[in-house]
Amino acid sequence: MKVLNYRILLRKEQGGGYTVIVPSLPGCITYGEDIDEAIKMAKEAIELYIESLKAHGEEIPDENDTLEYTVTVEAHA
Repeated sequence: MKVLNYRILLRKEQGGGYTVIVPSLPGCITYGEDIDEAIKMAKEAIELYIESLKAHGEEIPDENDTLEYTVTVEAHA
């Protein structure tokens, strides 16, 4: 079994909870009431996404060639 690592982004929602996005897997989005649940739901969503890719004979993306940076900009209103 191959072990894959994926970055996830958690966005706190105004009404509570967290939306989770997996940038390397387009459309792989989920939600959790708290951070722990959001991470658990992300793992499940990623596993289901990969199962679907396999079932359709599609390539499973990885993040080996992904670089991550944070850019700070000034916004003038």
